[in-house]
Amino acid sequence: MEISFARSDQSTLGVEWEVALVDGTTGDLVPRGRETYEAVLAEHPEWAEDGNHPHLTGEFLLNTVELVTGVCRDVAASTEQLSTMMDEIRRVADPRGLEIFAAGTHPFARWQDQQVTDKQRYHKLVDRTQYWGRQMVIYGVHVHVGLDSRAKALPVLDGLLTYYPHLLALSANSPYWAGEDTGYASHRSMIFQQLSTAGLPYQFGSWDEYERCVADMIATGIIEELSECRWDVRPVPRLGTNEVRFCDGLSTLWEVGALTALTQCLVHSLSADVEAGREPVRLQPWHVRENKWRAARYGLEAQVITDSRNTERDLCEDLALLLDRLEPVAARLGCSRELSDVERIFRDGAGYQRQRAVAEAHGGELRAVALDIVRRTRENA
Repeated sequence: MEISFARSDQSTLGVEWEVALVDGTTGDLVPRGRETYEAVLAEHPEWAEDGNHPHLTGEFLLNTVELVTGVCRDVAASTEQLSTMMDEIRRVADPRGLEIFAAGTHPFARWQDQQVTDKQRYHKLVDRTQYWGRQMVIYGVHVHVGLDSRAKALPVLDGLLTYYPHLLALSANSPYWAGEDTGYASHRSMIFQQLSTAGLPYQFGSWDEYERCVADMIATGIIEELSECRWDVRPVPRLGTNEVRFCDGLSTLWEVGALTALTQCLVHSLSADVEAGREPVRLQPWHVRENKWRAARYGLEAQVITDSRNTERDLCEDLALLLDRLEPVAARLGCSRELSDVERIFRDGAGYQRQRAVAEAHGGELRAVALDIVRRTRENA
């Protein structure tokens, strides 16, 4: 099976931000995503799934709206597009008593009560995955970064896996599930990997090996087409990008910008290594898997494995070293300000830490947690 890889301008961006609609008073999820985004599209028909423009669409659940940028040259352009779309959603949602909720999971909503969008591919997903598929009440942020050569796709993917725990811990924003504290910083990442087509990607030695894997998955009925490979990071050949899908849903636009900047800088740096004939640092698959679990469980308090010699380091210490190394890259890409906001996250606290602090301040009341997320999303605070 031959899979062509479209050439993109190096390090261009596309960002996808999944958010939910909630009742403005109770903070509970409501199945009004389609109603909302269709009302916006009636005013902005150019936003109807056109890759040259920002666009709004639905997702697996009827409570969800997905904001998708067009192809952007820099982080500032991507956040500007997301901000414009968010404003238009609010213009529709506010008179209806709806609010925008942005996190990896909802703190108290029951997955059994959520309605699946009426599309054949979603019904097929639920039919195949059953119990786990019905539990996909989860939200993420996905970042596409353009690559100007197919030869970069798999080495860059392997290099990104080394930094999986850094991105996941910074974005971790899903400690609660169905009214309980799971003990995890990112419960979303644990839920999503239960799907057979999701979770960590395989590490391929060549593009031919990747093509054989996809061909085998199609031949055995695991997937019907390439986009159903829902790996945590994956090549997207038709767009000429690598798509990083590590991150929990983020509650604020500035956090989306920070994680987008970190992702763009990492891909750009790894791409430069490939161009110069330098091998990206690759961790063994068992180290990658362990690092993912540690970041999901402990968030910014995790210790991460950094090399094949089993060296371990505090995640925040390793992240500080990484940011120092990426500062010149950010300057070249024009995202120094956004990259500096990464330090704000591990200095002031990630989403999971904020959620637990609000719950503690309100005697464990999780409605207060949901409404605090609503406020933060609205105020970008």
